[in-house]
Amino acid sequence: MFGIRTLPPPGAPSARRRVQREVRLHVRPYELMIILDATLEEAAVQAVVNRTSQALSTAGGTVVRVDKWGKRRLAYEIGHRSEGYYLLLEILLGSDAVAELDRSLRLSDEVIRHKIVRVPQHRGTRPGRGPARELVTAGPDHDA
Repeated sequence: MFGIRTLPPPGAPSARRRVQREVRLHVRPYELMIILDATLEEAAVQAVVNRTSQALSTAGGTVVRVDKWGKRRLAYEIGHRSEGYYLLLEILLGSDAVAELDRSLRLSDEVIRHKIVRVPQHRGTRPGRGPARELVTAGPDHDA
């Protein structure tokens, strides 16, 4: 019992190999929706976009597209606010950096709400059934 070491079975990775195994960073596409305070100036909105882009680049991510939706009415009041400035960012980010991005947006005073959603790999297909087919209806140009 004491001082006896058992050897791993043949073909099993040794403990040293398991420790030295390379950790892969999976970069995945995400959509980031941000609702800002509607009273912000355009320069302040651009500053939030720049700060978020810089935080993403330091985390190893990239911003693919920024879509500014502008001021919209909220479905319900959030913190006695009925309007918000909507931003949609399409980003590529490692799965381990999502929590840090979430934390930094939660701490930002300008951000009312935010949501990070991973975009599925096969966005254009229906799950389990392949691509959607075109619906053909009977009419003057079609035979019934």
